[in-house]
Amino acid sequence: MTETFSVPEDVAGRRADAGLAALLGISRSAAALLCAEGNVLQDGAVLGKSEKFKAGASVQVTIPERRDPLEVVVEPVEGLNILLDDEDFVVVDKPVGVAAHPSPGWVGPTVVGGLAAAGFRISTSGAPERVGIVHRLDVGTSGAMVVAKTEHAYTILKQAFRERTVEKVYHAVVQGLPDPLRGTIDAPIGRHPGFDWRFAVIEDGRPSITHYEVLEAFGKASLVEVHLETGRTHQIRVHFSALRHPCAGDLTYGADPTLAAELGLTRQWLHAHKLGFTHPSSGEPVMVTSPYPQDLIYALDHLRGEH
Repeated sequence: MTETFSVPEDVAGRRADAGLAALLGISRSAAALLCAEGNVLQDGAVLGKSEKFKAGASVQVTIPERRDPLEVVVEPVEGLNILLDDEDFVVVDKPVGVAAHPSPGWVGPTVVGGLAAAGFRISTSGAPERVGIVHRLDVGTSGAMVVAKTEHAYTILKQAFRERTVEKVYHAVVQGLPDPLRGTIDAPIGRHPGFDWRFAVIEDGRPSITHYEVLEAFGKASLVEVHLETGRTHQIRVHFSALRHPCAGDLTYGADPTLAAELGLTRQWLHAHKLGFTHPSSGEPVMVTSPYPQDLIYALDHLRGEH
């Protein structure tokens, strides 16, 4: 579908993504995507998302057909291993590059789609695109993640995460050596005021608490164990970045690209190592451990070898 219009006075001078969002009634990120794809022309020239609209200019917008971004695509996911398969839930070992569920802007594989392709029947509770999902891991974070199979398990596990009774243990390699070697980071987190896709420690953010302990020190980096008391988006990455000890490889939050290259990292060194919770039916304790994936092992071995 193609739309053509002349730039009205009230939009003239505005950035293309902001003005287009207002004119078409779409999100700014969707407008930016149209610009990035070369689908927006102003007087015949491709218009970048940060370029300005000119009063009276002729604008042509091509809107390609896209599948519903919230549609669950049922497809096998390489590396999506099962750590524990129970009648009430399944604990998966989520590989890097896989999202928990579909979302706008994400077109890659998902845990929900991978489980469906593997024949798992999971809880129908929750929004259609995130059925059975009681918590999430970042696309760039690997490790243990539990998905509810039954409605009962969904209710109980969702409540456990909400009430912070789930034990979430992460391992991370952070730059430098945190001081003290064991401590608590208690700093509110909210959306970064300058970047839509980032988060930051801000005064009016949501309460966020991270406990950590240094397990090994290598000089240029340290292996730390992290226990999350809260579960904010990007919490570990944001908190350690605020301490000036970002996760190795985490270029979004200020990591050194030279060290990332040296360690062979194409993502942050961050892994959901252990997940502990009360069984939703029996009441017995459940603890599942996820081993480090190969890319994180390689980086850690390099640090140990140099040290």
